[in-house]
Amino acid sequence: MDASSGANNRELSSPDREVRSPMEAHGSYRGNDWSPERLMFHQNLESFADQVGLIVGLQANGKMSQEDAWRQIKKIWKNLKFAKDSLLENPRD
Repeated sequence: MDASSGANNRELSSPDREVRSPMEAHGSYRGNDWSPERLMFHQNLESFADQVGLIVGLQANGKMSQEDAWRQIKKIWKNLKFAKDSLLENPRD
């Protein structure tokens, strides 16, 4: 083991490194029209993007058929649309 690999191990186990839940939002909403509803929709949008990424990964690796992937994406799309309609007073299309 050389000195450089030891440094890498210390970096990975650093107590300063924050571990995030996969259910946590990745970024903050910074729009000029901030409201709790827009923040919630932003989090729903991030969740949708994460779920689509996982579904596409499963399909690409042969763990899910294209038809099943389409059904799952369509289902979560409907959930996102419902969130948009219920959270945003004047939805922008």
